[in-house]
Amino acid sequence: MADAGAGGGCWSLESDGEAAVACEALRLLQIEPSVTDPGPGRTECSRNVLRKRRRWERVLAARRRKRRQEREGSRARRAERPGAAGRAGGRVPAALAKERLLGARTSGPRLCVDLGVADRMTQKETSRLASQIRRLYGSNRRAKKPFWLCLTEFVVGSLIYEECFRMNDGFASYLMDTTQESYLDLFPLDVIVYLTPDSENVLEDIDPNKVYILGGLVDESIHKKLTLQRAQEQSLQTARLPILFDILSTYYETRSWPAALKAGVSAGKGYVLPDAVK
Repeated sequence: MADAGAGGGCWSLESDGEAAVACEALRLLQIEPSVTDPGPGRTECSRNVLRKRRRWERVLAARRRKRRQEREGSRARRAERPGAAGRAGGRVPAALAKERLLGARTSGPRLCVDLGVADRMTQKETSRLASQIRRLYGSNRRAKKPFWLCLTEFVVGSLIYEECFRMNDGFASYLMDTTQESYLDLFPLDVIVYLTPDSENVLEDIDPNKVYILGGLVDESIHKKLTLQRAQEQSLQTARLPILFDILSTYYETRSWPAALKAGVSAGKGYVLPDAVK
């Protein structure tokens, strides 16, 4: 398969494919780069080595181009899939996400997180709330029809303030409003709907002209009817939303509760669409 040259141990490879290319690379590593008096045989060998080196570089360049084309094609196919950007973990170009969010700021519904009750939580619960705020923002940012988010009673120096900046990279650049004021000082009472699992009213639709309030309490907190009492004391409308923000966001996009629930709650959690029941 190979002949040893009398001048310097040059190889002549007859095979092809990946094995041949690998052997050529090893051959190059065995070449002595400096020869004081190359003879005719060594001169010819050096030319062969140079020719092989150039061929090997062309092979590597072609492989790099192929891998780059495959990656670009894969990204393009993922982007073309229906709902790819809206699924959890899906990537949305920064410019598109910014355009959608700013559009929601002027014409979309508002979703406020009421942090006026955050002082009732422990350090551990507050850290979890800061993490939930990050996930809320991420889900909203990926949505095709996002809400405009606002953190109300977000007091500088408070524990939730410190935790949001400590735990969430880039928090200062989030496209949303933060204010130390209460939502009561920002919006008319008749447009506010406080979302609480204890309400007797079921949220059936989303009105872009309404302002929806989520109580800033983590699920682990045991505060029976706290948000309902808070809303009643403030003479606010209430609605029951015992589901995730991802489901609310999907409904706003599709206007279909079955589609929203199917997208947000797996069968393993116990939810099955009525038409799926035999």
